[in-house]
Amino acid sequence: MSRPALLVLDMVNELVHPDGHYSHVCQEQVASRGVIDRARVAIDRARLAGVPVIFVVLGYSDHYEDWPSGSILFGPPDPERRFTLGSWGTRVHDELAPQLGEDVVVKQRISPFHGTNLELLLRARKIDTLLLAGVATDLVVLLTALEAHDLGFAVEVLEDTTATASERVQDAALLLAARTAVISSVDRSLPLAGQDIA
Repeated sequence: MSRPALLVLDMVNELVHPDGHYSHVCQEQVASRGVIDRARVAIDRARLAGVPVIFVVLGYSDHYEDWPSGSILFGPPDPERRFTLGSWGTRVHDELAPQLGEDVVVKQRISPFHGTNLELLLRARKIDTLLLAGVATDLVVLLTALEAHDLGFAVEVLEDTTATASERVQDAALLLAARTAVISSVDRSLPLAGQDIA
């Protein structure tokens, strides 16, 4: 019998809240796809089923020296340092907020495994299956699916809890993720008690 965990990836205010400085990256798709509502359902169902929920957030130290300034994706540090750990921007969206005792893993790169204790947490709990929710689909979700596969985890991408810059990029990212993961949904991977799995 599988032992799943739900990973909620980069659902922080700067990226998914309408007031987030970087929300333009995927806000249109987050809104049109109802991603926050679907992620809320996934989190609620996971908790009811006793499935661990682990949040992964992007965050940097006050001095910002851990920002990857040479990266094409990240670019030069934001002068406002909106991703300083503990700031509003790095907090999980209020509708998805972690409960007391749930793990929040802080990362400084795209990958949730790079330089973090995520794998140790998963191994300690004997987790063998990862259910992925988050943004952006073509970045953290896709890379997590690839890396988790190579680490020996089964992976299911809950596609209705993911979004990126456009429908075209979303479809391409899911097509690539399907090489190493099952493309699923909240209802298929986290059905309500007594609900048939589609």
